[in-house]
Amino acid sequence: MSLITAKLTEEQIRQLKAPAQRERLFRTISYFSPILLLLLWEIASQLNVIDRRFFPPPSAIAGTAWQMIASFEIFDHIGATLRRVSVGYVMGAVPGILLGLILGLSQPARRVLGPIFAALYPVPKIAILPLILLIFGVGDASKFVVIAIGVFFLLLYNTMGGVMQTPQIYLDVAKNAGATRFQTFFRIALPSALPNIFTGLRLAAGSSYIIIAAAEFLGARSGVGFFIWASWQTFAVSRMFVGIVVISALGYLTILALEALERRFVPWAKH
Repeated sequence: MSLITAKLTEEQIRQLKAPAQRERLFRTISYFSPILLLLLWEIASQLNVIDRRFFPPPSAIAGTAWQMIASFEIFDHIGATLRRVSVGYVMGAVPGILLGLILGLSQPARRVLGPIFAALYPVPKIAILPLILLIFGVGDASKFVVIAIGVFFLLLYNTMGGVMQTPQIYLDVAKNAGATRFQTFFRIALPSALPNIFTGLRLAAGSSYIIIAAAEFLGARSGVGFFIWASWQTFAVSRMFVGIVVISALGYLTILALEALERRFVPWAKH
């Protein structure tokens, strides 16, 4: 009887350990899957399974990247892109969050302004870039504006949705306690909407890099988007891939930074 109990105990322990073991396995796979993809790409390129003119081996791309890092060439383009994204991001995020809080709390404001934003939101931001270039010129101002427009709508709708999901009892308690509109705004609506706001911030970060790449294709003499476009024009495919990897890395690192901020300022949210 004791042997059966021991066997059952061992089986139960094994079952309890299984989820943790699977989690470690999946985490290991997630770490090595990009390396495996690069390895398969390298082999396929070296064996001419894929056309090296369009998909040079990662080793060649890495060599090109190292040359550009050693000459500091790529850093000027990264700096230009980060400056444009940072300014445009703030220009769009701040009014988007504030207006989202107002619309989330005020049903009359939603009824008046909601249809206007619903009509403007689907318009592709790149489609209005020629108009923005006409108004603001080909300098950085036009890049700031087109990014700000894209960021604004994502923060507006995510913030408004977060406020509207606030349990009504919280608002009723605040009202019964004599809370002012200012107190309700910043102590009830804003904390309730913070998880949605950070979701919007992450989405807006990704959209910002998409928008700036396209904007730098058309009207810039610096920036990672310009670098990619110039590489395409000269058929410097390895350099073009370096630009693609760089802008992908910038977006990824920005999202990681926003996730760290969310864990710091919104500890109650699910991560």
